[in-house]
Amino acid sequence: MRPIWKGSISFGLVYIPIAVYPATREEKISFRQLRASDLSPIRYKKVAEADSKEVSADQIVKGFEYERGRYVVLKDEDFEKVRIESTHSIDISDFVELEQVDPKFFYRPYFLEAQKGGEKAYALLHKALSGTGKIGIAKVVIANREYLAAVKPDGLFLILELMHFATEVLTPEELNRPATQLSDKELKMAQALIDSMSGEWQPEKYRDQYRDALMEIIESKAKNKELPAPPPSAPRATNVVDLVKVLQESINRSQSVRQKRASGTVRSGVRSASGLARQKRRTAA
Repeated sequence: MRPIWKGSISFGLVYIPIAVYPATREEKISFRQLRASDLSPIRYKKVAEADSKEVSADQIVKGFEYERGRYVVLKDEDFEKVRIESTHSIDISDFVELEQVDPKFFYRPYFLEAQKGGEKAYALLHKALSGTGKIGIAKVVIANREYLAAVKPDGLFLILELMHFATEVLTPEELNRPATQLSDKELKMAQALIDSMSGEWQPEKYRDQYRDALMEIIESKAKNKELPAPPPSAPRATNVVDLVKVLQESINRSQSVRQKRASGTVRSGVRSASGLARQKRRTAA
């Protein structure tokens, strides 16, 4: 894995050389549009709305629509005036309680790796943040764009998590808030259902089933094979009248699934034990 850039973390007079690595990746399946008759890829031309004529690259400028149909054109020298110099420095200006920050502000994490000479200061910042429950708020420039970001402890490493600015985070003021009265019985049963479905966080057990199924179809078609049609899914209830009844049925089903999983684990253990016993008997013979 290659770093996207190398630089430093600074707070006060402390300087920590670091390398920045992507912490996530997005797995998308991309498609090309093709002509059906010969599978020739489709190209797009840039045309002017006024006369539908194709426009060459040297005739295209950037404009901002400040009123409907009226534009301000910006040239390269205009963008140069507001170009932000990439100092490759994560300058922490404040430390705040993590609990005070709305999770909607965070959106893209990066790993931070200590570089030669910065190991001790890196470890010090990591341990100090872990012990206080605080995060560092910083500004960072990536690809000529300035971002708000947070420096956070994550396991044995620090991460840099890009953040939205306050003007980018929306509030649900226009949404209708349900004003339904709930009974104590309904609430207790809902909590019981949550308890029956609760377990340890295991992210690897959740997969993108749509992507997996689509890749299976693609691979089969590439090998000139046809997959059987999937069975129709059972219709979902669209109008829940007796909420207590539905909750109870959900609890029963959840408990049944957990019991089957547990018994399956036990049977697997019994099979493994009996297999070992047979192997020992064969070895002894």
